[in-house]
Order: sequence, then C-alpha cells, then structure tokens
Amino acid sequence: MSNPWGAAPQGPQRGQGPNPRTVAWVIAGIAVVVVLVRTHHLTAVEFMYFGALVPSVILHEVSHGAMAQAFGDDTAKRAGRLTLNPVKHIDPFGTIILPILLVLSGHGVIGWAKPVPVNVSRLRHPRNEGVVVSLVGPGVNILLAAVLALVYRAVATGTDKEFLRLGALAGPTWLNFVFIAGLVNVFLAVFNLIPLPPLDGSAVIERLLPARLLPGYYRIRPFTLVIPLIIVVLFPSVLDRIFNPAFNLWASAVGA
Repeated sequence: MSNPWGAAPQGPQRGQGPNPRTVAWVIAGIAVVVVLVRTHHLTAVEFMYFGALVPSVILHEVSHGAMAQAFGDDTAKRAGRLTLNPVKHIDPFGTIILPILLVLSGHGVIGWAKPVPVNVSRLRHPRNEGVVVSLVGPGVNILLAAVLALVYRAVATGTDKEFLRLGALAGPTWLNFVFIAGLVNVFLAVFNLIPLPPLDGSAVIERLLPARLLPGYYRIRPFTLVIPLIIVVLFPSVLDRIFNPAFNLWASAVGA
C-alpha cells in the first residue's frame, strides 16, 4: 500500500538501532506463531502462508521507496527504509496480529508492512510519477508471482499438478511453499490494485481527479483504511468476484 498520510516526516538518522518496541513485537509475534504451530492451532500450510506474506509485503513496500528515489525523492532512504531488514518494516498489527487472527478465523491471509515514507512533492513530476510509485508495489508482487509460477511449473511433477487440480498440495514442502508464496503475491497484487484509498490502486483515481478536488480528497484519505478491511470481513463474496479470475489465471500459469 502507498503511504496514505501525505508528506512523510523526517526519518531516523543513520546509525540508530531498531526501535525496541518493534523488536519486542517481532519477538512476541514469532513466539505466538511457534506456540500456535506446536499446539496444532496453526497448520503447516497456514504457517507457510504467513511465512510467505511477511517478505512479500516487505518487498512491496521497499519497491515504493526505491522507485520514489529514482524519481528524486530520497525520503525513504534517509529514513533507513530501503533495506530488507524486516524489523525496519514490520507493523505489529498489520504484519503480525491481523494475519494470525485471519488465518485462525478462516478468512485467509492479508496484511501489510509499515508504509515506506514517500514525499510526493519531492518527485520531479509529482502527479504522474506518484502513480508509478504507487503501482510499482503491486507490480513487484505480480513479478514475484510470475517467477514463482515458472519455478513451480518447471519443477512440479505431473502427480503434483494432478493433486493440485483436486485442491491438494502433494509435493515436497519447499515446492508447496513456492506455490503458496506465488498465490500470496497474486492476492497482494490484486487486493492492492483495488481503487480504494489507501490501497495503491487509488493512485489512478487520484490522478484522474481535478486539481481543485485534491485538497478535500487528501483530508478524507487518512480515515479510509477501514474500508478495505470491512470488505474483507463482511463482504467476502465481493472479493471472490475480483480474485477468482486472477486465481484461475495463476492456476493456468502453474499448469494446474
């Protein structure tokens, strides 16, 4: 997701260690996952979904900052966010608590990392390049899904693919993880392309708005985070209509 909070504040100076509170949340989250697995409240497949989600959302966010830097905004770099260190990106609720709760409640896996700070006003061509900065996140997820699909298609046996058509994962654990990671990236790409703020797809709507309407749009945007979550929890059938075509395309890509 793109940064819904407008211009980003100055980030921490280089050389500062990770936030102790974030480190504590990360340790607590890992401990919870381990306990859930050992007590059989979290299956191996659910654990793989969770394990695929975290690096996928981190790469999604880092790509926003990297593209912004290419367009002239080094806010993310100065904030120390152009790194793959997960501690720098983990949002306690969006990366740990919510995905675990959704997995346990049977609502699938969804989550996010801390939005990488982007100051759109520092881009060389803010309105046009701001759209690219927003859409590069889902683009990275699509690229990851495509690469993982090629790996699965090349390595999986005919038996693996036959079981997959029946809705079962029968291959070795690492190959099952490749499939699940690809599926997670398909989900992240499609979900983030929904044109609702603060999701990345809203950047297209924002670009099409007349300049005179932008101040009002920016005022309400920080309060719209709850809308996608309401849709996920209360109206899952709406999401099925959006996701099913993408999942069918993914199934064809892996040879299922």
